[in-house]
Amino acid sequence: MTRVLSHPARIKILQYLAKQENCVCGDLVAEIGLAQATISQHLKELKKKGLIKGTIEGASVCYCIDLPTMSKIQSSLLTFFNQFEQQQMDCCP
Repeated sequence: MTRVLSHPARIKILQYLAKQENCVCGDLVAEIGLAQATISQHLKELKKKGLIKGTIEGASVCYCIDLPTMSKIQSSLLTFFNQFEQQQMDCCP
């Protein structure tokens, strides 16, 4: 999952979608500033991993954040990072 989140373009797409109060329908090129083919590839990866959900009907494309999946990822990452706050790591000089 972190591999999918490691690309700056995917983060930019997710940030844009997160700011919207509903699904984004239409062209993201003007909003994101990347080529259509690039955005399409990143949307495909995000959807494949379940971070976004969407529909394609003819020329109409609508996407939004998959909130349950994002909540699971957030919880997993918080659990991972919180373990370091609770430990006193003093193993190296």
